[in-house]
Amino acid sequence: MRQKMSGNLEPKPRILEIEPYVGGLSDIKGHENVLKLSSNEAAIGPSPKALDAYKLYAGNLSRYPEGSARELRSTIGKVNNINIENIVCGAGSDELLQLICRAFSGPGDEVLFTEHSFLVYRIAALASGASPIAIPETNLCADVDKIINSISKSTRIIFLANPNNPTGSFLTRSELLRLWENIPKNVLLVVDTAYAEFVTHKDYDPAFKLVEKAENVVVTRTFSKAYALASLRVGWCYGSSQVIDVINRIRGPFNVSGAGMKASIAALLDSNHLSAAIELNSKWLEQFPREISGTGISCMPSVGNFILLKFPDDIEKNSKAAEKFLYSRGIILRNVESYGLSDCLRLTLGLDHEMETVALSLKEFMRS
Repeated sequence: MRQKMSGNLEPKPRILEIEPYVGGLSDIKGHENVLKLSSNEAAIGPSPKALDAYKLYAGNLSRYPEGSARELRSTIGKVNNINIENIVCGAGSDELLQLICRAFSGPGDEVLFTEHSFLVYRIAALASGASPIAIPETNLCADVDKIINSISKSTRIIFLANPNNPTGSFLTRSELLRLWENIPKNVLLVVDTAYAEFVTHKDYDPAFKLVEKAENVVVTRTFSKAYALASLRVGWCYGSSQVIDVINRIRGPFNVSGAGMKASIAALLDSNHLSAAIELNSKWLEQFPREISGTGISCMPSVGNFILLKFPDDIEKNSKAAEKFLYSRGIILRNVESYGLSDCLRLTLGLDHEMETVALSLKEFMRS
């Protein structure tokens, strides 16, 4: 709700149009042991090596961290076979999305994104004074032709979540390339790949090669999802030298904590733990739709660590009724009404016993 300010104190234009971001619930009144599957947090938790690195850093809390995150960038570069000089780290990829908007858009400009994508894109656009433009999707997936046809002389940034949260859909390698080929060179394509590590589909492209051939493409990543370090707020982006130079000019000098960097480095180097996280995720991406087949709940195809559940258009069996029922069982899924998906709930994929509990509860709800 917009708050009217009194007197002469006024924020920049468009700031008061921003609806504050509200994350998934984490507790339910009256329930001590809540099953929280609402924030796309990794099921198996962080690497034990990352936890050890975090604890070991405790003796250095009085010191500022190394400002360029060079050791972390070097590890990211080696693991992903990309140039460390074209990497910048941030306090989660959220900060980098905000910095990109601050640097490349402003009043009179347009920032494009698809209609059911990450809410921070709209927030970042408005915070920079630009106009956010939501592009309709087709079958809950980004539509390249619709994006291309929405580009105007005022367009400065296109945000593409690939895979997309909360729908779980993605653009294939050929479609991503086709999108870039039809974007003017003065428009920046930001490919948000927060869930890339979970994707096993052969047609998925992490877009690193596209960055290396194009000045106007940036890829963002996070340690909050597959690496399970959400509380430490560490992310990074990969872009052309020109784009990275601009972002470095406006980011804070010590924007990533030392503990966060050390834990992230250890997580990157523990490939076995990451493989275990991906294996568990792939198992439930395939198995959960079978678990609730025949209930009347539709599972949207997903390549992330979550599944969008679509409920019947029935007041007793719709998403609101399901959410209330699950709360009564101490289970939290993500209400995605703010994403324009009022008939859905988003389920974060959890551990085996958690997924079995959710499946049983949903079947009980649909039978009740």
